[in-house]
Amino acid sequence: MDFNKEEYFQRQTTLSEIGKEGQDLLQKAKVLVIGCGGLGSPIAIYLATGGIGELHLVDFDTVSVSNLHRQVFFKVEDIHLPKVEILANEIKKRAPFTQVTFTNEAIGKNSILELISNFDVVVDGTDNLQIKYLINDACVLAKKPLVYGSLYKFDGYVATFNVLNGEGNYTCNLRDAFPKIATDIPNCEEAGTLNPIVGIIALLQVNEVIKLITKVGKLLTCQLLIYNALENSQFKIKLKKNKSLILEDIFRDSNYLDAHCTIQDSAFLISGSELKKKINAKNIEIISVYNNLDEILPFKVHQKVPHKSFNAQNFIPNFEKHYVIVCEKGITSYDVTLKLKERYPSLHVFSLYEGIKNY
Repeated sequence: MDFNKEEYFQRQTTLSEIGKEGQDLLQKAKVLVIGCGGLGSPIAIYLATGGIGELHLVDFDTVSVSNLHRQVFFKVEDIHLPKVEILANEIKKRAPFTQVTFTNEAIGKNSILELISNFDVVVDGTDNLQIKYLINDACVLAKKPLVYGSLYKFDGYVATFNVLNGEGNYTCNLRDAFPKIATDIPNCEEAGTLNPIVGIIALLQVNEVIKLITKVGKLLTCQLLIYNALENSQFKIKLKKNKSLILEDIFRDSNYLDAHCTIQDSAFLISGSELKKKINAKNIEIISVYNNLDEILPFKVHQKVPHKSFNAQNFIPNFEKHYVIVCEKGITSYDVTLKLKERYPSLHVFSLYEGIKNY
Protein backbone atom coordinates (compact mmCIF):
# COMPACT_ATOMS: atom_id res chain seq x y z
CA MET A 1 0.00 0.00 0.00
CA ASP A 2 1.71 3.17 -1.24
CA PHE A 3 -0.70 5.76 0.22
CA ASN A 4 -1.55 6.94 3.71
CA LYS A 5 -4.74 7.62 5.61
CA GLU A 6 -4.61 11.37 5.02
CA GLU A 7 -4.47 10.88 1.28
CA TYR A 8 -7.25 8.29 1.27
CA PHE A 9 -9.73 10.53 3.12
CA GLN A 10 -8.57 13.84 1.63
CA ARG A 11 -11.85 14.73 -0.11
CA GLN A 12 -13.83 14.10 3.06
CA THR A 13 -11.51 15.87 5.51
CA THR A 14 -11.45 18.89 3.18
CA LEU A 15 -15.02 19.51 4.29
CA SER A 16 -14.75 21.95 7.18
CA GLU A 17 -17.72 20.28 8.89
CA ILE A 18 -15.80 16.97 8.97
CA GLY A 19 -12.11 17.80 8.99
CA LYS A 20 -9.51 15.69 10.75
CA GLU A 21 -11.48 15.75 14.00
CA GLY A 22 -14.59 14.30 12.39
CA GLN A 23 -12.55 11.73 10.50
CA ASP A 24 -10.90 10.64 13.74
CA LEU A 25 -14.34 10.13 15.27
CA LEU A 26 -15.28 7.87 12.36
CA GLN A 27 -12.05 5.91 12.74
CA LYS A 28 -12.76 5.33 16.44
CA ALA A 29 -16.36 4.25 15.83
CA LYS A 30 -17.61 0.68 16.05
CA VAL A 31 -20.66 0.01 13.87
CA LEU A 32 -22.81 -3.11 13.60
CA VAL A 33 -24.66 -3.80 10.33
CA ILE A 34 -27.40 -6.42 10.63
CA GLY A 35 -28.50 -7.78 7.27
CA CYS A 36 -26.19 -7.78 4.26
CA GLY A 37 -28.62 -7.82 1.35
CA GLY A 38 -30.06 -4.95 -0.68
CA LEU A 39 -29.71 -2.37 2.09
CA GLY A 40 -26.91 -3.85 4.16
CA SER A 41 -24.37 -4.49 1.41
CA PRO A 42 -24.07 -0.89 0.15
CA ILE A 43 -24.38 0.38 3.73
CA ALA A 44 -21.37 -1.71 4.74
CA ILE A 45 -19.24 -0.72 1.74
CA TYR A 46 -19.95 3.00 2.08
CA LEU A 47 -19.44 3.04 5.84
CA ALA A 48 -16.08 1.30 5.42
CA THR A 49 -14.86 3.58 2.66
CA GLY A 50 -16.20 6.54 4.67
CA GLY A 51 -13.77 5.67 7.43
CA ILE A 52 -15.57 3.64 10.09
CA GLY A 53 -12.81 2.04 12.14
CA GLU A 54 -14.52 -1.20 13.13
CA LEU A 55 -17.37 -2.78 11.19
CA HIS A 56 -19.13 -6.02 12.03
CA LEU A 57 -21.53 -7.69 9.59
CA VAL A 58 -24.30 -10.13 10.51
CA ASP A 59 -26.26 -12.26 8.02
CA PHE A 60 -27.11 -15.95 7.74
CA ASP A 61 -28.01 -15.94 4.04
CA THR A 62 -26.23 -16.91 0.84
CA VAL A 63 -26.23 -15.08 -2.49
CA SER A 64 -29.04 -16.10 -4.86
CA VAL A 65 -29.70 -15.24 -8.50
CA SER A 66 -32.63 -12.99 -7.62
CA ASN A 67 -30.35 -10.89 -5.36
CA LEU A 68 -28.03 -9.75 -8.14
CA HIS A 69 -30.22 -7.10 -9.76
CA ARG A 70 -30.07 -4.87 -6.66
CA GLN A 71 -27.33 -6.27 -4.42
CA VAL A 72 -24.65 -4.94 -6.71
CA PHE A 73 -21.58 -5.84 -4.67
CA PHE A 74 -22.27 -9.53 -5.27
CA LYS A 75 -21.29 -11.21 -8.55
CA VAL A 76 -22.56 -14.18 -10.54
CA GLU A 77 -19.71 -16.33 -9.25
CA ASP A 78 -20.80 -15.55 -5.65
CA ILE A 79 -24.11 -17.43 -5.99
CA HIS A 80 -24.65 -19.87 -3.08
CA LEU A 81 -21.76 -18.36 -1.08
CA PRO A 82 -22.28 -16.62 2.31
CA LYS A 83 -23.12 -12.94 1.90
CA VAL A 84 -21.13 -11.79 4.93
CA GLU A 85 -17.95 -13.51 3.77
CA ILE A 86 -18.17 -12.09 0.25
CA LEU A 87 -18.98 -8.61 1.54
CA ALA A 88 -16.15 -8.64 4.09
CA ASN A 89 -13.69 -9.53 1.32
CA GLU A 90 -15.02 -6.72 -0.89
CA ILE A 91 -14.54 -4.26 1.98
CA LYS A 92 -10.96 -5.40 2.52
CA LYS A 93 -10.20 -4.65 -1.14
CA ARG A 94 -11.53 -1.10 -0.83
CA ALA A 95 -11.12 0.09 2.76
CA PRO A 96 -7.66 -0.59 4.20
CA PHE A 97 -8.34 1.49 7.30
CA THR A 98 -11.41 -0.46 8.42
CA GLN A 99 -11.26 -3.60 10.53
CA VAL A 100 -14.11 -5.80 9.29
CA THR A 101 -15.44 -8.94 10.98
CA PHE A 102 -18.59 -10.94 10.45
CA THR A 103 -21.04 -13.43 11.92
CA ASN A 104 -22.58 -15.90 9.47
CA GLU A 105 -25.64 -16.63 11.62
CA ALA A 106 -29.15 -15.35 12.11
CA ILE A 107 -29.69 -13.06 15.06
CA GLY A 108 -32.15 -14.08 17.75
CA LYS A 109 -33.63 -12.89 21.00
CA ASN A 110 -31.12 -14.87 23.06
CA SER A 111 -28.04 -13.41 21.41
CA ILE A 112 -28.86 -9.89 20.29
CA LEU A 113 -28.28 -7.98 23.54
CA GLU A 114 -24.78 -9.38 23.92
CA LEU A 115 -24.09 -8.75 20.23
CA ILE A 116 -25.02 -5.07 20.18
CA SER A 117 -23.32 -4.28 23.50
CA ASN A 118 -19.93 -3.95 21.77
CA PHE A 119 -20.93 -1.28 19.25
CA ASP A 120 -21.57 2.45 19.16
CA VAL A 121 -24.22 2.38 16.43
CA VAL A 122 -26.49 -0.34 15.07
CA VAL A 123 -27.73 -0.24 11.46
CA ASP A 124 -30.78 -2.23 10.38
CA GLY A 125 -30.40 -3.61 6.85
CA THR A 126 -32.86 -6.49 7.27
CA ASP A 127 -36.06 -7.20 5.34
CA ASN A 128 -37.94 -9.18 8.01
CA LEU A 129 -40.45 -7.18 10.03
CA GLN A 130 -40.20 -9.37 13.12
CA ILE A 131 -36.41 -9.01 13.15
CA LYS A 132 -36.69 -5.25 12.72
CA TYR A 133 -38.74 -5.05 15.91
CA LEU A 134 -36.30 -7.36 17.67
CA ILE A 135 -33.40 -5.05 16.72
CA ASN A 136 -35.37 -1.96 17.74
CA ASP A 137 -36.44 -3.32 21.11
CA ALA A 138 -32.95 -4.58 21.92
CA CYS A 139 -31.43 -1.19 21.05
CA VAL A 140 -33.87 0.56 23.36
CA LEU A 141 -33.03 -1.80 26.22
CA ALA A 142 -29.28 -1.53 25.58
CA LYS A 143 -29.47 2.25 25.02
CA LYS A 144 -27.91 2.03 21.54
CA PRO A 145 -28.74 4.37 18.62
CA LEU A 146 -30.35 2.58 15.68
CA VAL A 147 -30.34 3.74 12.07
CA TYR A 148 -33.43 2.21 10.51
CA GLY A 149 -34.30 1.59 6.87
CA SER A 150 -37.00 -0.41 5.15
CA LEU A 151 -38.62 -0.83 1.74
CA TYR A 152 -42.07 -1.50 0.33
CA LYS A 153 -42.47 -1.56 -3.44
CA PHE A 154 -41.62 2.01 -4.53
CA ASP A 155 -41.47 3.48 -1.02
CA GLY A 156 -38.48 3.65 1.28
CA TYR A 157 -38.38 4.57 4.98
CA VAL A 158 -35.48 5.99 6.99
CA ALA A 159 -35.14 7.13 10.60
CA THR A 160 -32.58 7.38 13.37
CA PHE A 161 -34.00 5.95 16.57
CA ASN A 162 -33.09 5.97 20.25
CA VAL A 163 -30.51 8.76 20.33
CA LEU A 164 -29.61 10.32 23.67
CA ASN A 165 -30.52 14.00 23.48
CA GLY A 166 -29.18 16.96 25.41
CA GLU A 167 -31.86 16.61 28.07
CA GLY A 168 -30.79 13.09 29.03
CA ASN A 169 -33.72 11.43 27.27
CA TYR A 170 -33.80 9.07 24.32
CA THR A 171 -35.54 9.98 21.07
CA CYS A 172 -38.36 8.00 19.49
CA ASN A 173 -38.02 4.40 18.34
CA LEU A 174 -39.82 2.14 15.88
CA ARG A 175 -42.67 1.37 18.28
CA ASP A 176 -43.42 5.07 18.61
CA ALA A 177 -44.15 5.03 14.88
CA PHE A 178 -45.81 1.59 14.71
CA PRO A 179 -46.54 0.13 18.17
CA LYS A 180 -47.45 -3.35 16.96
CA ILE A 181 -45.94 -5.64 14.35
CA ALA A 182 -48.12 -5.77 11.24
CA THR A 183 -48.90 -9.28 10.03
CA ASP A 184 -50.15 -8.50 6.54
CA ILE A 185 -47.13 -6.79 4.96
CA PRO A 186 -45.51 -8.93 2.23
CA ASN A 187 -41.75 -9.33 2.01
CA CYS A 188 -39.64 -8.28 -0.97
CA GLU A 189 -40.13 -11.62 -2.70
CA GLU A 190 -43.90 -11.15 -2.65
CA ALA A 191 -44.18 -7.39 -3.18
CA GLY A 192 -41.22 -6.82 -5.50
CA THR A 193 -38.39 -4.33 -5.25
CA LEU A 194 -37.14 -1.66 -7.66
CA ASN A 195 -33.38 -1.56 -8.11
CA PRO A 196 -32.60 2.16 -7.50
CA ILE A 197 -34.72 2.73 -4.39
CA VAL A 198 -32.70 0.09 -2.54
CA GLY A 199 -29.51 2.07 -3.08
CA ILE A 200 -31.17 5.38 -2.29
CA ILE A 201 -32.44 4.23 1.10
CA ALA A 202 -29.16 2.50 1.94
CA LEU A 203 -27.17 5.67 1.30
CA LEU A 204 -29.60 7.75 3.34
CA GLN A 205 -28.89 5.36 6.21
CA VAL A 206 -25.13 5.75 5.69
CA ASN A 207 -25.60 9.52 5.77
CA GLU A 208 -27.38 9.25 9.13
CA VAL A 209 -24.60 7.12 10.61
CA ILE A 210 -21.88 9.55 9.53
CA LYS A 211 -23.82 12.55 10.88
CA LEU A 212 -24.52 10.74 14.12
CA ILE A 213 -20.85 9.89 14.71
CA THR A 214 -19.36 13.20 13.58
CA LYS A 215 -22.12 15.25 15.24
CA VAL A 216 -22.79 17.35 12.13
CA GLY A 217 -26.07 18.23 10.48
CA LYS A 218 -29.59 17.37 11.60
CA LEU A 219 -30.53 13.76 12.25
CA LEU A 220 -33.81 12.08 11.37
CA THR A 221 -34.77 11.76 15.03
CA CYS A 222 -38.41 11.80 16.18
CA GLN A 223 -39.45 11.63 12.55
CA LEU A 224 -39.79 9.09 9.78
CA LEU A 225 -38.69 10.02 6.27
CA ILE A 226 -40.71 8.40 3.48
CA TYR A 227 -39.33 8.50 -0.05
CA ASN A 228 -41.34 7.50 -3.13
CA ALA A 229 -39.37 6.55 -6.23
CA LEU A 230 -42.23 6.94 -8.73
CA GLU A 231 -43.01 10.52 -7.74
CA ASN A 232 -39.44 11.33 -6.65
CA SER A 233 -41.09 12.81 -3.56
CA GLN A 234 -40.39 12.66 0.12
CA PHE A 235 -42.06 13.80 3.30
CA LYS A 236 -41.45 13.38 7.00
CA ILE A 237 -43.84 12.16 9.64
CA LYS A 238 -43.28 13.60 13.12
CA LEU A 239 -43.15 11.00 15.90
CA LYS A 240 -44.02 11.29 19.58
CA LYS A 241 -42.91 9.06 22.42
CA ASN A 242 -45.47 6.42 23.32
CA LYS A 243 -45.14 6.35 27.08
CA SER A 244 -47.66 3.54 27.50
CA LEU A 245 -45.31 0.96 26.01
CA ILE A 246 -42.97 -0.85 28.38
CA LEU A 247 -40.20 -2.29 26.22
CA GLU A 248 -38.85 -4.56 28.96
CA ASP A 249 -42.19 -6.37 29.11
CA ILE A 250 -42.55 -6.51 25.33
CA PHE A 251 -39.07 -7.94 24.90
CA ARG A 252 -39.65 -10.53 27.61
CA ASP A 253 -42.99 -11.70 26.20
CA SER A 254 -42.20 -11.66 22.46
CA ASN A 255 -40.53 -14.46 20.51
CA TYR A 256 -40.02 -12.30 17.36
CA LEU A 257 -40.71 -15.27 15.12
CA ASP A 258 -42.64 -15.16 11.86
CA ALA A 259 -45.30 -17.83 12.11
CA HIS A 260 -45.23 -18.32 8.35
CA CYS A 261 -41.52 -19.11 8.55
CA THR A 262 -41.28 -21.13 11.71
CA ILE A 263 -44.50 -22.98 12.49
CA GLN A 264 -45.07 -25.34 9.59
CA ASP A 265 -46.97 -28.59 9.94
CA SER A 266 -44.73 -31.42 8.72
CA ALA A 267 -47.80 -33.20 7.34
CA PHE A 268 -48.00 -30.53 4.64
CA LEU A 269 -44.30 -30.54 3.74
CA ILE A 270 -42.09 -32.46 1.37
CA SER A 271 -38.30 -32.34 1.66
CA GLY A 272 -36.00 -31.70 -1.26
CA SER A 273 -34.54 -35.21 -1.07
CA GLU A 274 -37.99 -36.76 -1.06
CA LEU A 275 -39.10 -34.68 -4.03
CA LYS A 276 -36.02 -35.73 -5.98
CA LYS A 277 -37.07 -39.38 -5.57
CA LYS A 278 -40.65 -38.72 -6.71
CA ILE A 279 -40.21 -35.91 -9.22
CA ASN A 280 -40.71 -38.12 -12.29
CA ALA A 281 -43.74 -39.94 -10.94
CA LYS A 282 -46.83 -39.63 -13.13
CA ASN A 283 -49.06 -38.54 -10.25
CA ILE A 284 -46.77 -35.64 -9.19
CA GLU A 285 -47.74 -32.16 -10.37
CA ILE A 286 -45.49 -29.23 -9.44
CA ILE A 287 -46.87 -25.70 -9.18
CA SER A 288 -44.57 -22.69 -8.96
CA VAL A 289 -45.91 -19.70 -7.04
CA TYR A 290 -42.96 -17.43 -7.80
CA ASN A 291 -44.24 -13.97 -8.64
CA ASN A 292 -41.60 -13.82 -11.37
CA LEU A 293 -42.94 -16.18 -14.01
CA ASP A 294 -39.55 -16.26 -15.73
CA GLU A 295 -37.72 -17.60 -12.68
CA ILE A 296 -35.40 -20.43 -13.73
CA LEU A 297 -36.11 -23.58 -11.71
CA PRO A 298 -34.01 -26.75 -11.40
CA PHE A 299 -36.86 -28.96 -12.65
CA LYS A 300 -39.90 -28.82 -14.89
CA VAL A 301 -43.07 -27.37 -13.38
CA HIS A 302 -46.57 -28.07 -14.60
CA GLN A 303 -48.15 -24.76 -13.63
CA LYS A 304 -46.94 -21.26 -12.85
CA VAL A 305 -49.33 -19.20 -10.74
CA PRO A 306 -47.92 -16.03 -9.11
CA HIS A 307 -48.53 -16.01 -5.38
CA LYS A 308 -49.91 -12.47 -5.50
CA SER A 309 -52.71 -13.61 -7.83
CA PHE A 310 -53.28 -17.11 -6.49
CA ASN A 311 -56.89 -17.82 -5.53
CA ALA A 312 -57.78 -21.23 -4.09
CA GLN A 313 -61.39 -20.79 -5.17
CA ASN A 314 -60.33 -20.69 -8.81
CA PHE A 315 -58.13 -23.76 -8.51
CA ILE A 316 -59.57 -26.88 -10.17
CA PRO A 317 -57.95 -29.90 -8.52
CA ASN A 318 -57.37 -33.40 -9.76
CA PHE A 319 -57.73 -35.57 -6.68
CA GLU A 320 -55.67 -38.35 -8.25
CA LYS A 321 -52.65 -36.03 -8.35
CA HIS A 322 -50.14 -35.20 -5.62
CA TYR A 323 -49.45 -31.47 -5.87
CA VAL A 324 -46.14 -29.95 -4.79
CA ILE A 325 -46.09 -26.16 -4.37
CA VAL A 326 -42.70 -24.49 -4.73
CA CYS A 327 -41.24 -21.01 -4.15
CA GLU A 328 -37.82 -19.62 -3.26
CA LYS A 329 -37.77 -20.19 0.52
CA GLY A 330 -40.81 -22.33 1.25
CA ILE A 331 -42.82 -19.50 2.81
CA THR A 332 -45.32 -18.49 0.14
CA SER A 333 -45.59 -22.09 -1.05
CA TYR A 334 -46.65 -23.12 2.45
CA ASP A 335 -49.25 -20.34 2.48
CA VAL A 336 -50.72 -21.64 -0.79
CA THR A 337 -50.65 -25.22 0.52
CA LEU A 338 -52.66 -24.24 3.59
CA LYS A 339 -55.24 -22.42 1.48
CA LEU A 340 -55.67 -25.42 -0.80
CA LYS A 341 -55.98 -27.83 2.14
CA GLU A 342 -58.56 -25.58 3.75
CA ARG A 343 -60.67 -25.56 0.61
CA TYR A 344 -60.02 -29.18 -0.39
CA PRO A 345 -59.24 -31.17 2.81
CA SER A 346 -58.78 -34.47 0.97
CA LEU A 347 -56.40 -33.04 -1.63
CA HIS A 348 -52.82 -34.35 -1.65
CA VAL A 349 -50.84 -31.11 -1.61
CA PHE A 350 -47.44 -30.36 -0.13
CA SER A 351 -45.07 -27.40 0.18
CA LEU A 352 -41.39 -27.87 -0.72
CA TYR A 353 -39.68 -27.46 2.64
CA GLU A 354 -37.25 -24.48 2.72
CA GLY A 355 -37.92 -23.87 -0.97
CA ILE A 356 -35.90 -24.05 -4.14
CA LYS A 357 -33.05 -22.23 -2.43
CA ASN A 358 -32.27 -25.33 -0.37
CA TYR A 359 -33.38 -27.94 -2.90
